[in-house]
Amino acid sequence: MANSFDLLVLGGGPGGYVAAIRAAQLGMSVAVVEREHLGGICLNWGCIPTKALLRTSEVRHLIQNAADFGLKAKDEGYDFKAVIKRSRAVAKQLTDGVSYLMKKNKVEVIEGEGKLVKPNTLEVAGKQYTAKNIILATGARAREIGDLKADGKNIWTYKHALVPTEVPESLLVIGSGAIGMEFASFYHDMGSKVHVVEVLDKILPQEDHEVSTFAERTFKKQGMTIETGVMVEGLKSGAKNVTVTFKGGKTATYDKVILAIGIAGNVENIGLESVGVKVDKGHVVTDQWGATGIPGLWAIGDMTGPPWLAHKAMHEGVIVVEKIAGGKNLHALDKSNIPGCTYCRPQVASVGLTEEGAKAAGHTLKIGKFPFIGNGKAIALGETEGFIKTIFDAKTGELLGAHMIGAEVTELIQGFAIAKTMETTEAELMATVFPHPTLSEMMHEGVLAAYGRALHI
Repeated sequence: MANSFDLLVLGGGPGGYVAAIRAAQLGMSVAVVEREHLGGICLNWGCIPTKALLRTSEVRHLIQNAADFGLKAKDEGYDFKAVIKRSRAVAKQLTDGVSYLMKKNKVEVIEGEGKLVKPNTLEVAGKQYTAKNIILATGARAREIGDLKADGKNIWTYKHALVPTEVPESLLVIGSGAIGMEFASFYHDMGSKVHVVEVLDKILPQEDHEVSTFAERTFKKQGMTIETGVMVEGLKSGAKNVTVTFKGGKTATYDKVILAIGIAGNVENIGLESVGVKVDKGHVVTDQWGATGIPGLWAIGDMTGPPWLAHKAMHEGVIVVEKIAGGKNLHALDKSNIPGCTYCRPQVASVGLTEEGAKAAGHTLKIGKFPFIGNGKAIALGETEGFIKTIFDAKTGELLGAHMIGAEVTELIQGFAIAKTMETTEAELMATVFPHPTLSEMMHEGVLAAYGRALHI
């Protein structure tokens, strides 16, 4: 193996491996340094295995409601070990796929923990590797605050929650962001008595207020206990359960607790201080192109701060590599065009400004809403809970944001992401022909509704 490359990538997660592939496509000699598994948290412990679990709980929910479709089916329980085994197999299939892509693109994979010793030098297991450029892509980990720490036994992070031996009878989820609500949804549909607490005044805090309110009402209707404005002050893990102390002195006991209180960038022990990389609030500081201010040293993905999304990291990886290659007509990443998705039941997806954010930015608004109950495909699917909301600038017709809650909205949101990226107005969206019968027709109706032209409500 060579020890000198055009590009070294520290971290083989979504941002890192995509950057490596793009660099190889552009003719660079590339190596990726990875301490654990290619694919990073996303493929191994995040995006992919959680979706496999959620698919299982979705199928179970359908079986339990088979009579609604004229079918006779009986939920005779499940083999939880097989549920977890399938999730891990899905993750492994994809990580094996990344290994194949590294070989296909002639990207060297260096196993071990890498550390910067110079701006152009990484040390791995006592050996030094140099490159004209280095991309830092070390990702992030579950955040712990004060006494709220995981023990892997009764107090879990997302990693522990992916590989339990059984479904807990009672479960407390601390934090109601995407991670928290996805696990809450999965375990609730698998039979746990789920209690979600959020320190802020609404669940899914990053989402539009109407979406958060609808989601909370729906989860409560399903049987979850949801509380906002609640702070947890202490966790005491016993032999078989956890005693939780809430602010104000109230205590309660649960079989398991999931900590979903955010993530922290992996910025420690990689030599940042030795080369002068600036870190602010636990994240590497970069410019719009991923440059750290140290010549030849770049950073992407979760370690650079929010939004903490795999697709953001992937896109940043491509942008940085093409910047390194001296490409022309490059476009820096516009974070307002990055869609966010939460795969609970019902799903939540959004892009751009919320209504609150748009008003705070000084826009005069035109807002449209269209309910799932008004859509033929949604009724046929038996998925009538939810709505699509569009937000336009009343003066220019610019699409400022789109927000959805309901079945398969994570597959629909990309249409509005494309529209925002292309800076379309309501005129182009109204003129677009949407196929019938589809859920996507609601996107069209949501646009029409903003201008008083909705056809099916």
